[in-house]
Amino acid sequence: MAHGPVYIGTGRRKSSVARVRLMRGTGNIKINGTDAVSYFPHERSYHHAVAPLHATKMVTKYDVIVRCNGGGFNGQAGALRLGIARALLKADNSLEAKLRDEGLLTRDPREKERKKYGQRGARAGFQFSKR
Repeated sequence: MAHGPVYIGTGRRKSSVARVRLMRGTGNIKINGTDAVSYFPHERSYHHAVAPLHATKMVTKYDVIVRCNGGGFNGQAGALRLGIARALLKADNSLEAKLRDEGLLTRDPREKERKKYGQRGARAGFQFSKR
């Protein structure tokens, strides 16, 4: 199980939230009790999520346990990416420059725009007919 301290990081993206627990280990990543590679339907999402571990070359040094909820797979991958980066920062403060240079400590602020009344969507209106 856990050998030594456990580092916690929370990541958010769109409507997804990922609560990350990082501990010394061999590189196992579990998301909601499932192996990370099989959790994400596309390999691209998996690589996006574990980018902080690859950028800092810590893939085989830490085990990651994640509770992810809300949103879709891309939002969850982005939330997981931020959560892992924040947990790594708590584990080793000297990694901040590398993580910041890669843009891994910045939360993606883009959210879904709300639908407006009198329109079909957020920006799209109804088709106008002169006759």
